[in-house]
Amino acid sequence: MDAATEAFVAHRNLLFTLAYEMLGSAADAEDVLQETWLRWVGVDLGTVLDQRAFLIRITTRQALKRLRTLGRRKESYVGPWLPEPLLTSPDVAEDVELADSVSMAMLLVMETLTPTERAVFVLREVFDLDYDEIAEAVSKAPATVRQIARRARAHVAARRPRGTGSPAEHRAALQAFQRAVETGDLQSLLDILAPNVVALSDGGGVKHALLRPVVGIDNVARLLAAGWWRRDAERSVELVQINGRPGLLVRVDGEIDGVLAVRVENGQVTGAYHVRNPEKLSRMQRETAVTRRASRDRQRRQ
Repeated sequence: MDAATEAFVAHRNLLFTLAYEMLGSAADAEDVLQETWLRWVGVDLGTVLDQRAFLIRITTRQALKRLRTLGRRKESYVGPWLPEPLLTSPDVAEDVELADSVSMAMLLVMETLTPTERAVFVLREVFDLDYDEIAEAVSKAPATVRQIARRARAHVAARRPRGTGSPAEHRAALQAFQRAVETGDLQSLLDILAPNVVALSDGGGVKHALLRPVVGIDNVARLLAAGWWRRDAERSVELVQINGRPGLLVRVDGEIDGVLAVRVENGQVTGAYHVRNPEKLSRMQRETAVTRRASRDRQRRQ
């Protein structure tokens, strides 16, 4: 490979992770990487002191442009909008900070930030860039970036899950959902729902889904009893890794029908996120690599 291609390949998974965390959409993250590549191949590498920082800067600027376009798209979206889920490998869960940052619950929290706040938060809290580097990426003064970072950090802290459940607690919660699907027994599931649980489903106007959030254990219980999981077809449920946390992959008549992720706090389910929009399920066929580091082979050569 030539030097430009080698550098881009070495950092590609890192750049995808950055774009995905900013956008909550794998499809849009891939488009951002394509734009990044087109700009990268036109750069004189002899003038680049830090290839990683330079690529992050290009990716951030392209993601910010795309994020503003996404905001306009979401205004006309049918029903609740949920992030596009990723099938991830078990090693993602081992990086606790990374797993937390790409979790469905955290991506929803980051949806409440402005585009610039989201970029600054991801670059500082996830990728640990210094303020001067972030300032270059978002075209702001370092002092301004510090203020944005403080504001974004406080905003996220007020909304992020409290007492985030362990992987074992997530698995236990999802196994209760699995039993409910397979046997129709709801009691073990109701026992772990928090009083203020929120259920969201995303069908994108294509698949049957909730058109608005369902809030509170009584309302969610009625929803479940009424057949949130339809039993008019052969349905199978598989425990997999979704965005660094345990999740459920649902198949109907052998075809992928949806993904369920949960938010667990202090041993109780406070959020259930059900994605059925077919356009958001393309990443369920194979694992997607997410990382905060360049490829190990490249690091060894350096």
